[in-house]
Amino acid sequence: MAFLSIIIPAYNEEQRLADSLDKILAFLSRQKFTAEIIVVENGSCDRTAEIAQLYETRFPEVHLIQETRAGKGLAVRRGILAASGTYRFICDADLSMPIEQVTRFLPPVCKNYDIAIGSREVPGAMRYNEPESRHLIGRIYSLLVRLIALPGLQDTQCGFKCFHQTIVEPLFSVQQLDGWAFDVELLYIAQKRGMNIIEIPIDWYYRPGSRIRILRDSVNMFSDLFAIRRNWRQGKYEPSETSLIPNSED
Repeated sequence: MAFLSIIIPAYNEEQRLADSLDKILAFLSRQKFTAEIIVVENGSCDRTAEIAQLYETRFPEVHLIQETRAGKGLAVRRGILAASGTYRFICDADLSMPIEQVTRFLPPVCKNYDIAIGSREVPGAMRYNEPESRHLIGRIYSLLVRLIALPGLQDTQCGFKCFHQTIVEPLFSVQQLDGWAFDVELLYIAQKRGMNIIEIPIDWYYRPGSRIRILRDSVNMFSDLFAIRRNWRQGKYEPSETSLIPNSED
């Protein structure tokens, strides 16, 4: 049982994974809390899995999960459900948010929430080196997300999110989407269930090499917004026997 689980979905990340793991391990070595790192490699055609295996051999806190099917949503779900941490943190492999800022999501700095999402838009957040065209596309999609699915949340697509252990099983066990819109789906279900979602301002650095294909993936993500609403109406997110009572306190 760990205090913090860091889940890294990794698809064709051989160029960035080792450097990111080095930075995360160095950061964790300075902390007093217990932690684990779960790398979920899904469908890569490069050396991502091989690199993760090397770290798993050298560091007992690093664990590799291999999933043959592609999809960031699927990778995150596998990692989150396999984790043991009280706090389970999704972390993009490019570390576009400096790993030191994970403390902003943890007690004593932040507590008494169900989901904390890294935000590049709330007061106190900073963006660095992002092309204006990418920023514009992101803000248009965020606007559509607010209008169609998630009013009140400014930045649902940032790849850094933390889930309290008490809501992991109820939330991820009913998740349907395996692609890029998985986080909108999770937040939609959570908001409908009355879970406590907060946005944490972060420093975010643009890293070239995004896996998103702007035209094709944007169309699919837009379509998924309506699929999420349809799934809710059809009862596909109904809870199992597991309670969906939001987290109270640590």
